[in-house]
Amino acid sequence: MAASRIISIVGSKNTGKTTLIVALASELNRRGRRVMTIKHSHHPVEADRPGSDSWRHFHEGRAERVVLASSGQRIVFEHAADDAGPMDIARRYLDGADLVLAEGFKQAPIPKIEVYRPSVAAEPFYRASAPDAELWAAIVTDDYAFETDRPVIRFQDTMWLQLLAGLAWERAVEVPS
Repeated sequence: MAASRIISIVGSKNTGKTTLIVALASELNRRGRRVMTIKHSHHPVEADRPGSDSWRHFHEGRAERVVLASSGQRIVFEHAADDAGPMDIARRYLDGADLVLAEGFKQAPIPKIEVYRPSVAAEPFYRASAPDAELWAAIVTDDYAFETDRPVIRFQDTMWLQLLAGLAWERAVEVPS
């Protein structure tokens, strides 16, 4: 089995990162790739209802890890002492993926595709002079005038999603075991 690969989708809030990941995952899945995702959040996530059994196990019982299992679905709640990066999370939880799409983690040393919309953010995160500039695989935008030294894919381009899926696969790096 080939090693899992990873790439991150970054951008300012409300630029369409989640929508892009959903479309990209769907296209890569159509191509026969096994895709898994990581969603980074800057605040604690509350995915369970207060007072439910699993919530009580995790919060009141302080169980280190709780798996909520139902027919065809499992959710893992885990207390973690560290702020793990995308490589660590992929290695621990997403074994067997062909490609892991991570939403966020703009500071992590992994390849990135940035979603840039001037109607939401005045400037992209990407800076050609930054020490990590080579990590930017592409910038996806709706700005016809935007130019940079990285590949630019415009939402208005014919076959933009197919181009981006190929680029994401090529630029993703292996997750070390």
